[in-house]
Amino acid sequence: MIKVFAPAKINLALHVTGQRADGYHQLDMLVGFADVGDWVTLADSQMTLLTVSGPEAQALSGGPNIITQIAQEFAPQPLAMGLEKNLPVASGIGGGSSDAAAVYRGILALTGRPAMPDHAARLLQIGADVPMCVRAQAARVRGIGEDILELPKLAPLHVVLVNPRVPVATPSVFKALIKKENDPISDLPAGLDDASVLIDWLSAQRNDLQKPAIEIAPQIGVALTALKGADLARMSGSGATCFGIYKTAQAAQIAAHDLRRDHPDWWITPAVLNGAPNITPI
Repeated sequence: MIKVFAPAKINLALHVTGQRADGYHQLDMLVGFADVGDWVTLADSQMTLLTVSGPEAQALSGGPNIITQIAQEFAPQPLAMGLEKNLPVASGIGGGSSDAAAVYRGILALTGRPAMPDHAARLLQIGADVPMCVRAQAARVRGIGEDILELPKLAPLHVVLVNPRVPVATPSVFKALIKKENDPISDLPAGLDDASVLIDWLSAQRNDLQKPAIEIAPQIGVALTALKGADLARMSGSGATCFGIYKTAQAAQIAAHDLRRDHPDWWITPAVLNGAPNITPI
């Protein structure tokens, strides 16, 4: 049996730059990965089986999903899989994709097989976010998720992640986005290994899905306003999770404490982004 960490993926910036003829949206994003996430366990079995536990388990419906797709596509034998679900489901922080990526990394470790050249395209077909989650490395990601430029020296950021517990369907958010062709993110400057430089640069970027998501779920706007004292507050992905960036770990801890007191029904956690979370199977 092996155990694999599946970190939360945070869209620090998300620009929608176009839409392809097949309906897929072209994106230009800066993504970071957190030191909070789910855990996946894998073991050889007589039949493929997925069991789910953890505080967010009840939000998952039964039946086939992206995790079982990965197992069916890449595992040479049946697997017993366990998912400890700590991240909210369908919340804009890549939980399902990161879980699937963890299963893929676990299969490679369990079988001793290397990643093959055709795997990236097959992973992309299963989920646009899966290839970047396999790497779990801060990156600039373009296209529909296939163009990945890793940024290993991106400065660590102290954040608070907040989800106001409202469902937001990604297709609905993209449908509500009026302008599909927007400017890409600005050229990456030198010095992004300095948190202040990174935050200044991020402040000049956007999440083009934030406005339509707030129109669908106004509670997202409430969550952004609640991130008081943050150097930058923004929605991740298509929502509803938002992040606030703070100068220190202590400031993030205090902000999370105050938010939990004021909004006990929200999902709230402090985290560190870009700290190279340990995704090596154990």
